Amino acid sequence: MSYTALYRKFRPTTFAEVKGQDHIVTTLKNQLKAGRIGHAYLFCGTRGTGKTTVAKILARAVNCESPLEDGSPCNTCAVCRDILKGTSNNVIEIDAASNNGVDNIREIREEVQYRPTQGKYKVYIIDEVHMLSTGAFNALLKTLEEPPEYVIFILATTEVNKIPVTILSRCQRYNFHRITIDTIAARLQELLDREGVEAEEKAVRYIAKAADGSLRDALSLLDQCIAFYLGEKLTYEKVLDVLGTVDTDVFSRLLRRVIDGDASGAIHILNEMVQSGKEIGQLVTDFIWYLRNLMLVQNSDDLEDVLDVSSENLKQLKEESTMIDSNGLMRYIRILSDLSGQIRFATQKQILAETALIRLCRPQMDTDMSGVLDRIRQLEKKLEEGTFVRASSVDAVSGKPREDSRETGRVREESAVPVKAAPEDLKNIRAQWKKITGMTDEPLHAYLDRAVPKYDSASGSNILYLSMEDEISREQVNDPSHREELKAVIRKQTGKDVEIEAIAPDAGGEKVLTDIPVHDLLKEEIQGVPIEEDDDDDTEEPDDF
Repeated sequence: MSYTALYRKFRPTTFAEVKGQDHIVTTLKNQLKAGRIGHAYLFCGTRGTGKTTVAKILARAVNCESPLEDGSPCNTCAVCRDILKGTSNNVIEIDAASNNGVDNIREIREEVQYRPTQGKYKVYIIDEVHMLSTGAFNALLKTLEEPPEYVIFILATTEVNKIPVTILSRCQRYNFHRITIDTIAARLQELLDREGVEAEEKAVRYIAKAADGSLRDALSLLDQCIAFYLGEKLTYEKVLDVLGTVDTDVFSRLLRRVIDGDASGAIHILNEMVQSGKEIGQLVTDFIWYLRNLMLVQNSDDLEDVLDVSSENLKQLKEESTMIDSNGLMRYIRILSDLSGQIRFATQKQILAETALIRLCRPQMDTDMSGVLDRIRQLEKKLEEGTFVRASSVDAVSGKPREDSRETGRVREESAVPVKAAPEDLKNIRAQWKKITGMTDEPLHAYLDRAVPKYDSASGSNILYLSMEDEISREQVNDPSHREELKAVIRKQTGKDVEIEAIAPDAGGEKVLTDIPVHDLLKEEIQGVPIEEDDDDDTEEPDDF
Protein backbone atom coordinates (compact mmCIF):
# COMPACT_ATOMS: atom_id res chain seq x y z
CA MET A 1 0.00 0.00 0.00
CA SER A 2 1.34 3.41 -0.95
CA TYR A 3 2.23 5.98 1.70
CA THR A 4 -0.42 8.56 2.61
CA ALA A 5 0.72 12.07 3.51
CA LEU A 6 0.01 13.14 7.07
CA TYR A 7 -2.35 15.96 6.08
CA ARG A 8 -4.49 13.46 4.15
CA LYS A 9 -4.18 10.64 6.68
CA PHE A 10 -5.32 12.79 9.59
CA ARG A 11 -7.87 15.00 7.83
CA PRO A 12 -10.74 15.61 10.30
CA THR A 13 -13.85 13.53 9.67
CA THR A 14 -16.07 15.04 12.42
CA PHE A 15 -16.66 18.54 13.73
CA ALA A 16 -14.93 17.62 16.99
CA GLU A 17 -11.63 17.03 15.15
CA VAL A 18 -11.62 20.46 13.50
CA LYS A 19 -9.12 22.66 15.32
CA GLY A 20 -9.05 26.42 15.66
CA GLN A 21 -12.44 27.18 14.04
CA ASP A 22 -14.80 26.81 17.01
CA HIS A 23 -16.92 29.81 15.97
CA ILE A 24 -17.78 28.15 12.66
CA VAL A 25 -18.16 24.61 13.96
CA THR A 26 -20.56 25.68 16.72
CA THR A 27 -22.74 27.64 14.27
CA LEU A 28 -22.98 24.76 11.79
CA LYS A 29 -23.78 22.20 14.49
CA ASN A 30 -26.58 24.41 15.83
CA GLN A 31 -28.02 24.76 12.32
CA LEU A 32 -27.95 20.99 11.81
CA LYS A 33 -29.63 20.26 15.15
CA ALA A 34 -32.31 22.89 14.53
CA GLY A 35 -32.87 21.96 10.89
CA ARG A 36 -31.99 25.52 9.76
CA ILE A 37 -29.70 24.53 6.91
CA GLY A 38 -28.84 27.26 4.41
CA HIS A 39 -28.82 26.82 0.66
CA ALA A 40 -25.49 28.62 0.00
CA TYR A 41 -22.36 28.97 2.13
CA LEU A 42 -19.17 30.92 1.48
CA PHE A 43 -16.06 29.72 3.33
CA CYS A 44 -13.20 32.20 3.08
CA GLY A 45 -9.79 32.32 4.71
CA THR A 46 -6.11 31.61 4.17
CA ARG A 47 -4.82 28.26 2.94
CA GLY A 48 -4.81 25.20 5.16
CA THR A 49 -7.32 26.46 7.73
CA GLY A 50 -10.01 23.83 7.08
CA LYS A 51 -12.38 25.28 4.49
CA THR A 52 -12.65 22.21 2.25
CA THR A 53 -12.51 19.85 5.24
CA VAL A 54 -15.47 21.52 6.95
CA ALA A 55 -17.34 21.60 3.64
CA LYS A 56 -16.98 17.81 3.29
CA ILE A 57 -18.02 17.23 6.89
CA LEU A 58 -21.09 19.40 6.34
CA ALA A 59 -21.92 17.53 3.11
CA ARG A 60 -21.88 14.20 5.01
CA ALA A 61 -23.77 15.64 7.99
CA VAL A 62 -26.75 16.80 5.91
CA ASN A 63 -27.00 13.38 4.24
CA CYS A 64 -26.09 11.12 7.17
CA GLU A 65 -28.64 8.43 7.98
CA SER A 66 -27.83 8.42 11.70
CA PRO A 67 -26.09 11.67 12.71
CA LEU A 68 -24.60 12.14 16.17
CA GLU A 69 -26.22 14.25 18.87
CA ASP A 70 -24.14 17.31 18.03
CA GLY A 71 -25.03 17.07 14.34
CA SER A 72 -21.76 15.48 13.19
CA PRO A 73 -21.92 12.63 10.63
CA CYS A 74 -21.58 9.08 11.91
CA ASN A 75 -19.13 8.14 9.11
CA THR A 76 -20.37 4.54 9.34
CA CYS A 77 -23.60 4.54 7.33
CA ALA A 78 -23.61 3.73 3.61
CA VAL A 79 -24.03 7.38 2.57
CA CYS A 80 -21.14 8.59 4.74
CA ARG A 81 -18.88 5.79 3.53
CA ASP A 82 -19.58 6.57 -0.13
CA ILE A 83 -18.89 10.26 0.40
CA LEU A 84 -15.65 9.48 2.27
CA LYS A 85 -14.56 7.23 -0.62
CA GLY A 86 -15.48 9.90 -3.17
CA THR A 87 -17.92 7.63 -5.01
CA SER A 88 -21.17 9.39 -4.09
CA ASN A 89 -23.10 11.18 -6.81
CA ASN A 90 -24.65 13.47 -4.22
CA VAL A 91 -21.47 15.38 -3.39
CA ILE A 92 -19.79 17.04 -6.37
CA GLU A 93 -16.43 18.77 -5.91
CA ILE A 94 -15.44 21.30 -8.57
CA ASP A 95 -12.08 23.04 -8.92
CA ALA A 96 -12.94 26.50 -10.21
CA ALA A 97 -9.29 27.11 -11.16
CA SER A 98 -9.60 24.62 -14.04
CA ASN A 99 -13.37 24.70 -14.54
CA ASN A 100 -14.03 28.41 -14.63
CA GLY A 101 -16.00 28.87 -17.85
CA VAL A 102 -19.66 29.56 -18.51
CA ASP A 103 -20.16 26.05 -19.93
CA ASN A 104 -19.05 24.47 -16.66
CA ILE A 105 -21.65 26.44 -14.72
CA ARG A 106 -24.34 25.61 -17.28
CA GLU A 107 -23.67 21.92 -16.68
CA ILE A 108 -24.31 22.50 -12.98
CA ARG A 109 -27.59 24.29 -13.77
CA GLU A 110 -28.72 21.30 -15.81
CA GLU A 111 -27.69 18.75 -13.17
CA VAL A 112 -29.49 20.44 -10.26
CA GLN A 113 -32.82 19.62 -11.92
CA TYR A 114 -32.41 15.96 -10.88
CA ARG A 115 -33.00 14.87 -7.30
CA PRO A 116 -30.30 13.01 -5.35
CA THR A 117 -30.31 9.25 -5.83
CA GLN A 118 -29.07 8.67 -2.28
CA GLY A 119 -29.56 10.86 0.77
CA LYS A 120 -31.45 14.13 1.14
CA TYR A 121 -29.25 16.73 -0.52
CA LYS A 122 -27.07 17.32 -3.52
CA VAL A 123 -24.03 19.29 -2.34
CA TYR A 124 -21.81 21.25 -4.75
CA ILE A 125 -18.41 22.20 -3.30
CA ILE A 126 -16.75 24.78 -5.56
CA ASP A 127 -13.14 25.33 -4.46
CA GLU A 128 -11.20 28.51 -5.35
CA VAL A 129 -14.44 30.04 -6.54
CA HIS A 130 -12.78 33.44 -7.08
CA MET A 131 -11.19 31.96 -10.24
CA LEU A 132 -14.53 31.83 -12.06
CA SER A 133 -14.88 34.17 -15.00
CA THR A 134 -17.33 37.06 -15.00
CA GLY A 135 -19.64 35.17 -17.32
CA ALA A 136 -19.54 32.10 -15.09
CA PHE A 137 -20.44 34.18 -12.02
CA ASN A 138 -23.39 35.69 -13.90
CA ALA A 139 -24.53 32.23 -14.98
CA LEU A 140 -24.40 31.05 -11.36
CA LEU A 141 -26.39 33.95 -9.91
CA LYS A 142 -29.96 32.74 -10.53
CA THR A 143 -29.29 29.16 -9.49
CA LEU A 144 -27.44 30.31 -6.38
CA GLU A 145 -30.27 32.62 -5.35
CA GLU A 146 -33.16 30.16 -5.79
CA PRO A 147 -31.79 26.61 -6.00
CA PRO A 148 -34.07 23.56 -5.60
CA GLU A 149 -34.77 22.66 -1.98
CA TYR A 150 -32.51 19.59 -2.20
CA VAL A 151 -29.39 21.52 -3.41
CA ILE A 152 -26.71 23.14 -1.24
CA PHE A 153 -23.81 25.20 -2.59
CA ILE A 154 -20.60 25.52 -0.59
CA LEU A 155 -18.12 28.00 -2.10
CA ALA A 156 -14.54 28.17 -0.83
CA THR A 157 -11.99 30.90 -1.56
CA THR A 158 -8.72 32.35 -0.33
CA GLU A 159 -9.37 35.73 -1.99
CA VAL A 160 -12.80 36.89 -1.00
CA ASN A 161 -12.11 40.38 -2.37
CA LYS A 162 -12.43 38.94 -5.89
CA ILE A 163 -15.96 37.62 -5.30
CA PRO A 164 -18.69 39.84 -6.84
CA VAL A 165 -21.01 41.51 -4.36
CA THR A 166 -23.98 39.85 -6.07
CA ILE A 167 -22.57 36.45 -5.07
CA LEU A 168 -21.66 37.54 -1.52
CA SER A 169 -25.19 38.75 -0.85
CA ARG A 170 -26.64 35.32 -1.68
CA CYS A 171 -24.41 33.32 0.70
CA GLN A 172 -23.87 32.83 4.41
CA ARG A 173 -20.29 33.95 4.87
CA TYR A 174 -17.89 32.24 7.31
CA ASN A 175 -14.38 33.56 7.87
CA PHE A 176 -11.82 30.91 8.76
CA HIS A 177 -9.14 32.31 11.09
CA ARG A 178 -5.43 31.55 11.09
CA ILE A 179 -4.83 28.80 13.63
CA THR A 180 -2.75 29.74 16.65
CA ILE A 181 0.70 28.29 17.28
CA ASP A 182 -0.48 26.62 20.50
CA THR A 183 -3.36 24.90 18.70
CA ILE A 184 -1.15 23.68 15.84
CA ALA A 185 1.59 22.49 18.23
CA ALA A 186 -0.94 20.53 20.32
CA ARG A 187 -2.38 18.87 17.21
CA LEU A 188 1.09 17.98 15.90
CA GLN A 189 2.10 16.47 19.24
CA GLU A 190 -1.11 14.42 19.28
CA LEU A 191 -0.41 13.03 15.81
CA LEU A 192 3.25 12.35 16.64
CA ASP A 193 2.15 10.27 19.62
CA ARG A 194 -0.19 8.30 17.39
CA GLU A 195 2.60 7.76 14.85
CA GLY A 196 5.09 6.78 17.55
CA VAL A 197 7.59 9.51 16.64
CA GLU A 198 9.61 11.17 19.41
CA ALA A 199 10.16 14.92 19.05
CA GLU A 200 11.34 17.83 21.18
CA GLU A 201 8.71 20.35 22.22
CA LYS A 202 10.87 23.19 20.88
CA ALA A 203 11.06 21.47 17.48
CA VAL A 204 7.29 20.99 17.35
CA ARG A 205 6.62 24.61 18.24
CA TYR A 206 9.04 25.83 15.59
CA ILE A 207 7.21 23.82 12.92
CA ALA A 208 3.92 25.26 14.19
CA LYS A 209 5.36 28.77 13.95
CA ALA A 210 6.78 28.18 10.46
CA ALA A 211 3.33 27.06 9.24
CA ASP A 212 2.05 30.64 9.64
CA GLY A 213 -1.45 29.68 10.81
CA SER A 214 -1.97 26.80 8.38
CA LEU A 215 -2.44 23.38 9.94
CA ARG A 216 -2.06 21.67 6.56
CA ASP A 217 1.30 23.41 6.01
CA ALA A 218 2.38 22.34 9.50
CA LEU A 219 1.57 18.69 8.72
CA SER A 220 3.48 18.90 5.43
CA LEU A 221 6.54 20.36 7.17
CA LEU A 222 6.33 17.72 9.89
CA ASP A 223 6.07 15.01 7.25
CA GLN A 224 9.19 16.36 5.58
CA CYS A 225 11.19 16.44 8.83
CA ILE A 226 10.16 12.92 9.82
CA ALA A 227 11.12 11.56 6.39
CA PHE A 228 14.56 13.18 6.51
CA TYR A 229 15.39 11.76 9.94
CA LEU A 230 13.35 8.57 9.70
CA GLY A 231 13.54 6.54 12.89
CA GLU A 232 15.41 9.26 14.82
CA LYS A 233 14.29 11.69 17.46
CA LEU A 234 13.19 14.98 15.93
CA THR A 235 15.27 17.75 17.52
CA TYR A 236 15.19 21.50 17.14
CA GLU A 237 18.53 21.56 15.29
CA LYS A 238 17.33 18.89 12.86
CA VAL A 239 14.19 20.86 12.09
CA LEU A 240 16.28 23.98 11.38
CA ASP A 241 18.50 21.93 9.11
CA VAL A 242 15.61 20.45 7.12
CA LEU A 243 13.68 23.70 6.73
CA GLY A 244 16.81 25.70 5.80
CA THR A 245 16.38 28.16 8.63
CA VAL A 246 18.70 29.40 11.37
CA ASP A 247 18.66 29.78 15.12
CA THR A 248 17.70 33.10 16.70
CA ASP A 249 21.25 33.54 17.99
CA VAL A 250 22.36 34.15 14.41
CA PHE A 251 19.77 36.92 14.03
CA SER A 252 20.98 38.47 17.27
CA ARG A 253 24.55 38.54 15.96
CA LEU A 254 23.39 39.94 12.63
CA LEU A 255 21.30 42.67 14.26
CA ARG A 256 24.17 43.79 16.48
CA ARG A 257 26.45 44.11 13.44
CA VAL A 258 23.83 46.21 11.69
CA ILE A 259 23.32 48.48 14.71
CA ASP A 260 27.09 49.02 14.91
CA GLY A 261 27.19 49.88 11.19
CA ASP A 262 29.52 46.92 10.54
CA ALA A 263 28.57 46.05 6.96
CA SER A 264 31.54 43.71 6.54
CA GLY A 265 30.61 41.69 9.64
CA ALA A 266 26.94 41.46 8.58
CA ILE A 267 27.89 40.21 5.11
CA HIS A 268 30.23 37.62 6.62
CA ILE A 269 27.34 36.24 8.71
CA LEU A 270 25.14 36.08 5.61
CA ASN A 271 27.85 34.24 3.67
CA GLU A 272 28.22 31.73 6.51
CA MET A 273 24.51 30.96 6.34
CA VAL A 274 24.53 30.63 2.55
CA GLN A 275 27.57 28.34 2.62
CA SER A 276 25.83 26.11 5.18
CA GLY A 277 22.91 25.67 2.77
CA LYS A 278 20.37 28.08 4.24
CA GLU A 279 17.77 29.49 1.88
CA ILE A 280 18.12 33.28 1.56
CA GLY A 281 14.39 33.97 1.18
CA GLN A 282 13.61 32.05 4.36
CA LEU A 283 16.51 33.78 6.11
CA VAL A 284 15.09 37.21 5.27
CA THR A 285 11.59 36.19 6.35
CA ASP A 286 12.82 34.89 9.69
CA PHE A 287 14.92 38.01 10.27
CA ILE A 288 11.84 40.18 9.69
CA TRP A 289 9.97 38.04 12.22
CA TYR A 290 12.83 38.52 14.70
CA LEU A 291 12.67 42.32 14.23
CA ARG A 292 8.89 42.16 14.67
CA ASN A 293 9.36 40.50 18.06
CA LEU A 294 11.91 43.15 18.98
CA MET A 295 9.45 45.89 18.02
CA LEU A 296 6.75 44.37 20.25
CA VAL A 297 9.20 44.13 23.16
CA GLN A 298 10.02 47.83 22.73
CA ASN A 299 6.39 48.88 22.91
CA SER A 300 4.97 46.58 25.60
CA ASP A 301 6.08 44.83 28.76
CA ASP A 302 3.51 42.03 28.70
CA LEU A 303 3.62 40.28 25.34
CA GLU A 304 5.18 36.92 26.17
CA ASP A 305 2.16 35.04 24.83
CA VAL A 306 2.13 36.99 21.57
CA LEU A 307 5.88 36.69 21.04
CA ASP A 308 5.98 32.93 21.61
CA VAL A 309 9.68 32.89 22.52
CA SER A 310 11.62 31.23 25.29
CA SER A 311 12.63 33.10 28.44
CA GLU A 312 16.26 33.18 27.24
CA ASN A 313 15.31 34.70 23.90
CA LEU A 314 12.98 37.17 25.61
CA LYS A 315 15.83 38.36 27.83
CA GLN A 316 18.02 38.78 24.75
CA LEU A 317 15.29 40.76 22.95
CA LYS A 318 14.83 43.10 25.91
CA GLU A 319 18.56 43.80 25.94
CA GLU A 320 18.62 44.56 22.20
CA SER A 321 15.50 46.74 22.42
CA THR A 322 17.59 49.35 24.25
CA MET A 323 20.20 49.47 21.48
CA ILE A 324 17.97 50.99 18.81
CA ASP A 325 14.94 53.27 18.71
CA SER A 326 11.60 52.49 17.09
CA ASN A 327 12.26 54.65 14.01
CA GLY A 328 15.46 52.79 13.18
CA LEU A 329 13.74 49.46 13.73
CA MET A 330 10.89 50.46 11.41
CA ARG A 331 13.49 51.37 8.79
CA TYR A 332 15.07 47.92 9.06
CA ILE A 333 11.70 46.18 8.69
CA ARG A 334 10.77 48.33 5.69
CA ILE A 335 14.01 47.62 3.82
CA LEU A 336 13.84 43.87 4.53
CA SER A 337 10.15 43.71 3.56
CA ASP A 338 10.99 45.29 0.21
CA LEU A 339 13.81 42.77 -0.16
CA SER A 340 11.45 39.88 0.63
CA GLY A 341 9.20 40.92 -2.24
CA GLN A 342 12.10 41.35 -4.70
CA ILE A 343 14.01 38.20 -3.81
CA ARG A 344 11.16 35.88 -4.68
CA PHE A 345 11.68 36.35 -8.42
CA ALA A 346 15.37 37.31 -8.44
CA THR A 347 18.15 35.22 -9.94
CA GLN A 348 20.94 36.86 -7.86
CA LYS A 349 19.36 36.59 -4.44
CA GLN A 350 22.60 36.84 -2.47
CA ILE A 351 23.58 40.12 -4.17
CA LEU A 352 20.20 41.63 -3.32
CA ALA A 353 20.54 40.49 0.29
CA GLU A 354 24.06 41.92 0.59
CA THR A 355 22.91 45.23 -0.88
CA ALA A 356 20.09 45.42 1.65
CA LEU A 357 22.50 44.72 4.54
CA ILE A 358 24.76 47.54 3.38
CA ARG A 359 21.74 49.86 3.29
CA LEU A 360 20.86 48.84 6.83
CA CYS A 361 24.40 49.63 7.99
CA ARG A 362 24.67 52.86 5.98
CA PRO A 363 21.73 55.15 6.86
CA GLN A 364 23.40 57.94 4.84
CA MET A 365 22.31 56.02 1.72
CA ASP A 366 18.67 56.74 2.59
CA THR A 367 17.52 60.32 2.19
CA ASP A 368 14.19 59.88 3.92
CA MET A 369 13.51 60.83 7.53
CA SER A 370 14.12 57.35 8.95
CA GLY A 371 17.59 57.27 7.40
CA VAL A 372 18.43 60.70 8.83
CA LEU A 373 17.24 59.66 12.28
CA ASP A 374 19.38 56.52 12.13
CA ARG A 375 22.43 58.60 11.24
CA ILE A 376 21.73 60.87 14.22
CA ARG A 377 21.48 57.79 16.43
CA GLN A 378 24.91 56.61 15.32
CA LEU A 379 26.42 60.05 15.93
CA GLU A 380 24.89 60.23 19.40
CA LYS A 381 26.31 56.81 20.18
CA LYS A 382 29.80 57.94 19.17
CA LEU A 383 29.45 61.06 21.31
CA GLU A 384 28.37 59.04 24.34
CA GLU A 385 31.32 56.70 23.89
CA GLY A 386 33.70 59.63 23.43
CA THR A 387 35.07 58.18 20.19
CA PHE A 388 35.87 60.46 17.26
CA VAL A 389 37.44 59.31 14.03
CA ARG A 390 38.75 61.24 11.06
CA ALA A 391 36.83 60.64 7.84
CA SER A 392 40.05 59.68 6.03
CA SER A 393 40.72 56.92 8.56
CA VAL A 394 37.46 55.03 8.03
CA ASP A 395 37.70 51.68 6.29
CA ALA A 396 35.84 51.83 2.96
CA VAL A 397 34.46 48.29 3.23
CA SER A 398 33.44 47.89 6.87
CA GLY A 399 32.67 51.54 7.58
CA LYS A 400 34.51 51.21 10.89
CA PRO A 401 37.69 53.06 11.95
CA ARG A 402 41.03 51.46 11.23
CA GLU A 403 42.80 50.08 14.25
CA ASP A 404 45.55 52.70 14.11
CA SER A 405 43.13 55.61 13.77
CA ARG A 406 40.81 55.12 16.77
CA GLU A 407 41.12 57.95 19.25
CA THR A 408 39.40 58.57 22.55
CA GLY A 409 38.31 61.88 24.04
CA ARG A 410 39.34 64.20 21.20
CA VAL A 411 41.16 64.15 17.87
CA ARG A 412 44.89 64.61 18.11
CA GLU A 413 45.91 67.94 16.63
CA GLU A 414 48.81 66.47 14.71
CA SER A 415 46.58 63.91 12.95
CA ALA A 416 43.66 66.21 12.20
CA VAL A 417 43.27 67.53 8.68
CA PRO A 418 43.09 71.36 8.90
CA VAL A 419 40.49 73.18 6.89
CA LYS A 420 41.44 76.19 4.84
CA ALA A 421 40.15 79.38 6.37
CA ALA A 422 37.38 81.30 4.65
CA PRO A 423 36.96 85.09 4.88
CA GLU A 424 34.54 84.64 7.80
CA ASP A 425 37.19 82.60 9.61
CA LEU A 426 39.70 85.41 9.12
CA LYS A 427 37.33 87.76 10.89
CA ASN A 428 37.29 85.40 13.86
CA ILE A 429 41.08 85.08 13.81
CA ARG A 430 41.48 88.84 13.82
CA ALA A 431 39.11 89.08 16.77
CA GLN A 432 41.38 86.70 18.71
CA TRP A 433 44.61 88.35 17.58
CA LYS A 434 45.83 89.38 21.03
CA LYS A 435 45.34 85.83 22.34
CA ILE A 436 47.09 84.32 19.31
CA THR A 437 50.12 86.58 19.52
CA GLY A 438 50.45 85.76 23.22
CA MET A 439 50.82 82.08 22.37
CA THR A 440 53.87 82.61 20.13
CA ASP A 441 57.51 82.57 21.19
CA GLU A 442 58.84 85.78 22.74
CA PRO A 443 60.89 87.01 19.72
CA LEU A 444 58.02 86.56 17.30
CA HIS A 445 55.54 87.94 19.83
CA ALA A 446 57.47 91.22 19.87
CA TYR A 447 57.19 91.55 16.10
CA LEU A 448 53.52 90.61 16.02
CA ASP A 449 52.48 92.88 18.85
CA ARG A 450 51.93 95.77 16.50
CA ALA A 451 50.85 93.83 13.42
CA VAL A 452 47.42 94.76 12.09
CA PRO A 453 45.64 91.71 10.52
CA LYS A 454 43.86 92.38 7.24
CA TYR A 455 42.07 90.14 4.70
CA ASP A 456 40.91 90.40 1.11
CA SER A 457 37.19 89.65 1.23
CA ALA A 458 36.64 90.70 -2.36
CA SER A 459 38.75 87.89 -3.79
CA GLY A 460 37.63 85.35 -1.21
CA SER A 461 41.28 84.72 -0.37
CA ASN A 462 42.27 82.78 2.74
CA ILE A 463 45.47 84.85 3.14
CA LEU A 464 45.90 86.83 6.34
CA TYR A 465 47.81 90.04 5.58
CA LEU A 466 49.73 91.59 8.48
CA SER A 467 50.21 95.32 8.03
CA MET A 468 53.64 96.19 9.51
CA GLU A 469 55.63 99.44 9.00
CA ASP A 470 58.98 98.07 10.17
CA GLU A 471 60.77 96.28 7.34
CA ILE A 472 62.81 94.09 9.73
CA SER A 473 59.61 92.94 11.43
CA ARG A 474 58.09 92.07 8.06
CA GLU A 475 61.18 90.04 7.13
CA GLN A 476 61.04 88.16 10.45
CA VAL A 477 57.36 87.27 10.02
CA ASN A 478 57.87 86.28 6.38
CA ASP A 479 60.75 83.99 7.36
CA PRO A 480 59.54 80.42 6.53
CA SER A 481 60.27 79.03 10.00
CA HIS A 482 58.53 81.93 11.78
CA ARG A 483 55.64 81.82 9.37
CA GLU A 484 55.10 78.10 10.02
CA GLU A 485 55.25 78.74 13.77
CA LEU A 486 52.54 81.38 13.52
CA LYS A 487 50.40 79.18 11.28
CA ALA A 488 50.71 76.33 13.79
CA VAL A 489 49.53 78.62 16.62
CA ILE A 490 46.52 79.76 14.59
CA ARG A 491 45.77 76.17 13.58
CA LYS A 492 45.89 75.03 17.20
CA GLN A 493 43.65 77.86 18.35
CA THR A 494 41.06 77.80 15.58
CA GLY A 495 41.52 74.54 13.64
CA LYS A 496 41.93 76.53 10.41
CA ASP A 497 44.82 76.57 7.95
CA VAL A 498 45.77 80.16 7.10
CA GLU A 499 48.35 81.54 4.72
CA ILE A 500 50.21 84.53 6.19
CA GLU A 501 52.00 87.42 4.52
CA ALA A 502 53.47 90.55 6.16
CA ILE A 503 53.10 93.66 3.99
CA ALA A 504 53.79 97.33 4.27
CA PRO A 505 50.81 99.53 5.06
CA ASP A 506 50.95 101.14 1.63
CA ALA A 507 51.78 97.98 -0.32
CA GLY A 508 49.01 96.41 -2.30
CA GLY A 509 46.42 98.82 -1.03
CA GLU A 510 43.70 97.09 -3.00
CA LYS A 511 44.08 94.13 -0.59
CA VAL A 512 43.15 96.18 2.44
CA LEU A 513 39.40 96.62 2.51
CA THR A 514 36.89 97.77 5.08
CA ASP A 515 37.33 96.01 8.42
CA ILE A 516 34.71 94.97 10.96
CA PRO A 517 34.06 97.69 13.55
CA VAL A 518 35.57 96.94 16.94
CA HIS A 519 32.31 97.44 18.82
CA ASP A 520 30.72 94.60 16.80
CA LEU A 521 33.57 92.28 17.65
CA LEU A 522 33.19 93.02 21.34
CA LYS A 523 29.66 91.57 21.24
CA GLU A 524 30.96 88.12 20.23
CA GLU A 525 32.76 85.29 21.92
CA ILE A 526 34.68 83.08 19.57
CA GLN A 527 35.17 79.46 20.70
CA GLY A 528 34.44 80.42 24.28
CA VAL A 529 37.20 83.13 24.35
CA PRO A 530 35.91 86.58 25.30
CA ILE A 531 36.96 89.29 22.84
CA GLU A 532 39.26 91.85 24.40
CA GLU A 533 39.62 95.39 23.09
CA ASP A 534 43.17 96.62 22.59
CA ASP A 535 43.80 99.53 24.93
CA ASP A 536 47.12 100.55 23.34
CA ASP A 537 46.74 104.06 21.97
CA ASP A 538 49.88 103.82 19.85
CA THR A 539 48.60 100.89 17.74
CA GLU A 540 49.13 101.72 14.13
CA GLU A 541 45.63 100.80 12.95
CA PRO A 542 43.36 102.65 10.60
CA ASP A 543 40.54 104.57 12.24
CA ASP A 544 37.92 102.13 10.99
CA PHE A 545 39.49 99.03 12.66
